Parts: sequence; structure tokens; C-alpha cells
Amino acid sequence: MARPGVATLGGGGLASARRTATYPRERAVQDPSRLGSGWETGGLLFLVLALVSAGLVMVYSASAVMAQSQGLVPHHFLLRQMTGAVAGLIALAVMAQLDYRRLRPLAWPLLGATVVVLTVMVLPGTEELAPRVNGARRWLFLGPLGVQPSEAAKLVVIVWTAALIVKKQDRLRSLSRGLLPFLIVWGVVALLILAQPNMSTALLTVMLAALVAYAGGARPAHFLVLGVLAAPFVWTQVTQVAYRMARVKAFLDPGADVANLGYQVNQSLIALGSGGAVGVGFGRGQQKFGFLPEPHNDFILAMIGEEWGFLGVAGVVLLFVAFALVGYRVARGAADLFGFLLAVGITNLVVLQAFLHAAVNLALVPPTGVTLPLISYGRSSMIVTLAAVGMLMSVARISDRRDRALAKARGRGP
Repeated sequence: MARPGVATLGGGGLASARRTATYPRERAVQDPSRLGSGWETGGLLFLVLALVSAGLVMVYSASAVMAQSQGLVPHHFLLRQMTGAVAGLIALAVMAQLDYRRLRPLAWPLLGATVVVLTVMVLPGTEELAPRVNGARRWLFLGPLGVQPSEAAKLVVIVWTAALIVKKQDRLRSLSRGLLPFLIVWGVVALLILAQPNMSTALLTVMLAALVAYAGGARPAHFLVLGVLAAPFVWTQVTQVAYRMARVKAFLDPGADVANLGYQVNQSLIALGSGGAVGVGFGRGQQKFGFLPEPHNDFILAMIGEEWGFLGVAGVVLLFVAFALVGYRVARGAADLFGFLLAVGITNLVVLQAFLHAAVNLALVPPTGVTLPLISYGRSSMIVTLAAVGMLMSVARISDRRDRALAKARGRGP
């Protein structure tokens, strides 16, 4: 049941409620459900642990052969991923206990620090800190530690967008006085990420921020017009870079050049098709023997499909669908507008990226290098995603605590 001033997450009700700025400071006590109250944090933790566990298993299976070919021990990448998982779970625990409302005054400092770091990474003369790896400067090395600031940038932009919407809520319907400041900041961050170059992350960052703004009450027509205006720039970025255009051609006609342009897409489809209903068995996949590029990262879902079959892929998809349902439920029951927007943004951060990864592996969109959250190899992504889930759990925890306090004050609780 929707509460006064709190819209449901479907149709036009959500946007209209945000436009009218009626989100109450003290919301009504949540009606009891068959699932009870306060279960969301436990549900999120269960889903996260299930995804991380599945990821560790598949990272080992997909990377052992590659590690041996590089003269490393078979579990090299597994151990590195485990360190990221441990660090991420610590970050999750810290953020879950932290009151998410403390992030609001930190939004501008976090954004400023992010812009500075992203700028340093693309400046000439900073190659020692941000060397070019595989043609791109996406990694920042502080001694032996390497991180991808663009992963953190996605979360920081979500936090900043949610915080500013709370402040500018009554002007958000206006393009010049409301949405324009958001567009400028999103554009600066996206251009810095694009300069690395990392087009997929730049577009994903803007998309996630725009979805938060839409949930806050921004007009869809504005996004439609701006999308049309931005289309020529995006198309220019695609056509002027050879490898980007090659990916588009491979997507449009995967069978035209199987050995070159369509190689990644075709090998991913072969891996998925080889698995059948139940897969060939753990560790028995053949595509990781030099056939499928990045089997532990960009195409790990294809590896899951080969070794665990349709049932394995369906299980992973269902875990992310469950995460979406719980995340949006947390958003719906948030104690304030900032919590609502933060929960929407974080849920989208995990779910949208997961389904983009699945779409790439299924050749439904051009290859973009989007990882599968909590499953693909990558410590930066793992730590940032788990920290974000900790924030989501904080929203759920504060909401439940307020519900219990209000219920007790009204004589409806223990």
C-alpha cells in the first residue's frame, strides 16, 4: 500500500509525486505485510553473499587457465578477487552502520575530489600515476595498489544528484533553473571519463544520474530533447574511433566477419549455446582456453552459460531480479526524499549494469566492456558495489528504525 506523499514505483505516479514535493519528513508507519518489517537488510545481505560466492567460483574456473598461461598459479586471480571481496564486505558493513543522511553534506566534496582525480588521470605528464594499459588510462596506481576511479565516479554522481535534487526539488521541472546545473556536472564527469577513453562507463554514469533525476521529478520531455541533441555527438565519438565502429558493425551483422569483427560476439554465443540446459560441468568449459576474450570479466555470463547451462544463467538473472525488487522496496519505504533517491540510484547501479552485461553476452547490444556486478573479476568494481549496497542497507535500517519508533509512540508496536 502506498503511503501519503510516497508514490509507487510504476507508471506516472512516481514522477508526479516527486514534482509536487510532498515527500513528508515524518512518513506514515508502514502497514504490516506478510513478510513483516525489517527483513530488507537481511534479504540484501543474502543476495549479495550469493552473488559474490557465485562470482568467486566462476572467476576461478574462468581464469585458472589464463593464469597458468601467464606463468602464474591457477588461483592467482581468485586470490586477488577474494581480497576485493573482503575489502568490499568491510566497506558494506561500515556503510550499513553509517547514517546515510550524513552523505548529503559530503556530496560536493566527494564530487570535487572525483573530478580532480579524473582530471589528473588524463593530463599529460601523469603517466606514472595513470599509465596507458591496453590503449586506455583507466587505472590509477598508488604504489602497488591500482584502482579504477571511474567505478567510484558512478556512485559519487548518484549521491551528488540525489543530494542536489533535495535542495532544488521545487525547480527541477525547469530546464534552465533546475536541470541545467545537473547537466553541466554530468557532462564534465562524463567527458573526463570519455577522455580515458571509456565511453561505455561515461554513458552509463550519465544514464544512472538521469534516472535519479527522473525519479526526483524531472520532466521526461527534457531528457528526450537532450538525448536527440546529444545523439550526433555520441555518433561522432563512435564513428571516429575504429574499434568502436567495429563493435557496432559486429553487432549489426555478427556473421559477416566471424574471425575478426564478430569474433567476441560469436564466441560468447557459442559458449552460451554449448551449455544447453544444465551446462557441461564446472571447470569443463572450453571457451576459456583462449577462445573467448575476457572470460573472467566482460564475458563471464557466457562462461556461466557454458558450464552451468540455462539453469545457471537463469539463477543469476533471478538473483538480480530479486535484488531489484528488494532495492525498490527499500526506496519505496525510505524515511526521506534523499533516501528514496539514493536507494533508486544504487538499485539501478547494480541492476542496470547487470542487464547490460547480459545483453552484451547475448549479442543484444554492441560489446561495451560492462562487467557483471559482484561476479566479474575486478576489485574496484567489487568494493564500490558492496559499499553502495551498504548505503542501501543503511536506508532500509533507518526506515525500519523510524517505523518502529513511530509505531511504539502510537501504541501499535512493542
